[in-house]
Formats: sequence, structure tokens, C-alpha cells
Amino acid sequence: MRSDKSLAPTRPARASALRLRLSEVATLVRGQLVGDDDPWITGLAGIQDAGEGDLTFLAQRRYRAALAESRAAAVLVDRRQNVDRPAVRVEDPAVAFNQVLRRFSEATRRVFARGVHPTAVVDASARLGADVALGPHVVVESGAEIGDRCTVLAGSVIGKDVRLGDDCIVYPNVTVYEATEIGARVILHAGSVIGSDGFGYVPEEDHLAKVPHLGSVVIEDDVEIGANTCIDRATTGVTRIGRGTKIDNLVQVAHNVRIGASSVLCAQVGVSGSAQIGNGVKIGGQAGIIGHIQIGDGVVVGAQSGVIGALSPGCTVSGYPARPHVQELRQRVWLTRLPELLQAVRDLRARLARVENHATEEPDA
Repeated sequence: MRSDKSLAPTRPARASALRLRLSEVATLVRGQLVGDDDPWITGLAGIQDAGEGDLTFLAQRRYRAALAESRAAAVLVDRRQNVDRPAVRVEDPAVAFNQVLRRFSEATRRVFARGVHPTAVVDASARLGADVALGPHVVVESGAEIGDRCTVLAGSVIGKDVRLGDDCIVYPNVTVYEATEIGARVILHAGSVIGSDGFGYVPEEDHLAKVPHLGSVVIEDDVEIGANTCIDRATTGVTRIGRGTKIDNLVQVAHNVRIGASSVLCAQVGVSGSAQIGNGVKIGGQAGIIGHIQIGDGVVVGAQSGVIGALSPGCTVSGYPARPHVQELRQRVWLTRLPELLQAVRDLRARLARVENHATEEPDA
């Protein structure tokens, strides 16, 4: 299974020179071309950063003024927006822009030569699928199985009895502990750790005794795990990440957590042990989830929220402790009025004191 071929990425000769006519963009996003001009599109950029040849998009009204000053060659807009330059009208400019981004990404995507780098260490009992790429100093331990067309980059460790599905990408310095099961088309970004022990200790006499973690981690198909994210193995049973879920950088998922399909966890989210998170849940950055609770399908948790109790399906919460988002917003408004209310209370106390003093100074009838 070894090869001396270099695993340096190979690129098209002029990957950055991909060019599309705006009419081709309109076809790609199923939009309507505006105007008679059909300029070449050679790049993509935000409204304020766009330059000659760039395509941008307008998804929020607050950027209309910026668009007027933008140097973009063309713009994606909704069907009601008036524009001063070549454009494509679509139902959702942000979605359409993402489609064009994918087209440019495909043209510039790094393609790694297939084969096993000479410095990789692969146990004789490990099984490698067809067209794998193992980079420098990769370690594949005994009993591990790596699926077809997987790419495992420099310094990563695939532990004992790990199963890695087809078409996965494992970026540099990822560690996958023993007996972890990973589905197809999973992306593990640099420095992520999958299957480390959970944080469990029991007081015994004069010390804390470590709780053995004999369970595993299961990551289903089409999951993406961000850089330096940690997902702990279960004490017993399974820590599970559902199909299509996307987890950002620097997220902590504790032992025995179960996350459903197509959920999103943003940066620095912390999920405590045995929490159950449903399908289609969105958790904003730096939010904390207490252990042993259930979060229903479709819940939205605002950034920096502290969730300390179960959440019913479909609700939106924010704040600490997390409460219905509308209620939290109202309380924040009232908090801004606290100085005014405090002064009003002081004024009322002073008036009351004057009334009481006046009453005591009056002579008896």
C-alpha cells in the first residue's frame, strides 16, 4: 500500500483565473440577468472589498449605501432591488452567492496525490481503501479501517479499531482515539480530538478517582468538525453526532452527549455530559449547555446563553439563565432604564420624607 509519490497539493495551472460570464452565473443560480452587459466574473468578494471583475451580493438593506460605493463588476440581488450595475435577480442573494462560491471553490480545490507517504506508520492489520492519501508522519494503528478516497494529512493519528468511512478529509494533527466510528464524507479540521476520555471523577477517601470511559464516539455521515474541537467518548454506550451536523472551532462536547441531525454548534459552545440535543438545533457562540437535559428539535439558542433546563421543540432562547428570547430582550431594555428608575425612586423617597416631616411639624388641633 505504500508509495513514494509526493503528497504536495496539485492545483490547476491558473486556478485563480477561473472566469464566468455573468449570464453563466445567472444560469448557475437560476436567476434573471439584468441589463444588456454580460461582464466576465473573475472573483467573488463582499460589497466593501469587491474590485474589478468581482461579483458581490446584497442580502440586507443596510448595505445599500455601501453597494453604491462598491467597485464590484456585478451583484446578486433579490427580485425587488433596483441596481446601478449589471446584476442577477434571485430569490435569495445569500444562497445564490454560496452557489457561486462553491463553483469557484471546485475550480481551486486542492487535490492531493494518492498514496502513503514514506514516513507514515501503518500497522500491518490496518485496512486501507482504494485511492487513499496518507500524509507525512500519519499513524494508523492496529485494526483501523480507512475508507475509499480518504485523505489523512500530516501528523494525524487514527487509533486502534477506528472506522473511517469513504471520502473523509482529516486535516493535520487530528487525533482519533480507539474504537471511534466515523461515517462517510466527514471533515475533521486541524487539531480536533475525537474520543478522548470524558471529564469524570468520583471522590474516594482523600482523592478523586478517575471514572473509566469504556464507551465510544459515533460520528454519522456528512458531519464537519472544526479546528481544536474536542468530542469525548462515552463512559459507557455512545457519544453520537448526527448526520449532517456542523460543529465550529473550539467546541467541547462531553461524554454521552447525543446531537441529532443537521444541527449547528458555533464557536466555543460547551455541552455538558449526557445532554440530548435534537435535530435542526442552532446554538450560538459561547453558549453553555448543562448536562442531563433535553433540547428539542428546531431550538435556537442565542450566543453566550446559559441553558440550565430542558427546552421544548421550536423555541428560541437567549440570556443567562436562558429564557424566551422576546422576554430576554424586554429585560435588557428595562436594564438600560435602571439608572432612570433608580433616580425616580430616590425622588419619590425625598418627596415622601418632605411630606412626613411637614406632617410632624404641624401643631395639634
